[in-house]
Amino acid sequence: MLKNIVKGLCSASGVALVIGFGAAVLAAPQAEAKVRVAYGDIASVENLHLLAAFELAKQKGVDIEMTYLKSEDIAAQAVVSGQADIGVGGPYALIQKVKVPVRIFLQLSTLRFYPAVNAEFYKTWKDLNGQEVAVHSRGSGTEAIMRLMEQKQGIKFSKISYIPGSEVRTGALLQGNVKATIVDSNGRRLLEQKAPGKFVILPMDGVNATDEALFARQDYLEKNPKDVDIIVESILTTWREVTKNPAVVAEWRAKYKLLPDLPADQVAEITPYFTELAEGKAFPLNGGGAAAAKDDFAFYTLSGQLTGEPASLKVDEFWALEPLNRVLGKVGTN
Repeated sequence: MLKNIVKGLCSASGVALVIGFGAAVLAAPQAEAKVRVAYGDIASVENLHLLAAFELAKQKGVDIEMTYLKSEDIAAQAVVSGQADIGVGGPYALIQKVKVPVRIFLQLSTLRFYPAVNAEFYKTWKDLNGQEVAVHSRGSGTEAIMRLMEQKQGIKFSKISYIPGSEVRTGALLQGNVKATIVDSNGRRLLEQKAPGKFVILPMDGVNATDEALFARQDYLEKNPKDVDIIVESILTTWREVTKNPAVVAEWRAKYKLLPDLPADQVAEITPYFTELAEGKAFPLNGGGAAAAKDDFAFYTLSGQLTGEPASLKVDEFWALEPLNRVLGKVGTN
């Protein structure tokens, strides 16, 4: 099963980088004390706060190994197969399809994305009828948004292509390699700065759902409650600090030597990026839980990622609420 792999080392705090071009893959199984986290994206400004939270968890005794994979699909498959302990992504569709019990246990972020098109070719949603668009990965929140907008706008894309990384999609727009995609707030600002007036941000209303979450196999959560609780507490603590003072992320980057090779223009965007997200309340200060699950059921059934009526879907079939409830009992609800 372990085929077509390129391995390397990421400079971000020594994390391992493994990019799969075929089946889901990770490095050989580690010692039980190591928590293997699979992330279906590349290391970038947008996950600096998560890397800082993991540094906090390490200080509390949890040995975390972060592995970057080609897509959320591969990261999710790694969790299902036991090659990773915890995944980062939005695995609702996978949870509904696989027999192995995988559960979300913490919401990391809600959707804050911006559909962007080259104004030379498109100016409205209707202009995208029969055209190609690019999203992050199969089953991702960005794909769900575009599927939902197809329905809301009464259009049909000719093709949805997959380009991991908002900064990569932003660069592809600027270079003219794609004409329509979806970017994060950092990408939107970059488009406005580098090519003012060249791109149109299409309106997107009524979207309230999970972008990224932490998930794991049910058996892992039951066997490792101490490590899981420390990770949950570290993230909630970090999210609350970022919400109060977004500039602290840049300080953490320097303190923990995170992403040391980040280009200067991206370093300059760290504080504005997290300030905008904090002001938009993108960081779930209480971890999401059952309320987030119900919002997700409404969104992902409408967008086609989940099947069935939202009211018929059960929270405990997608979420393990016990870790979050234990931690909230300790740190309080914000």
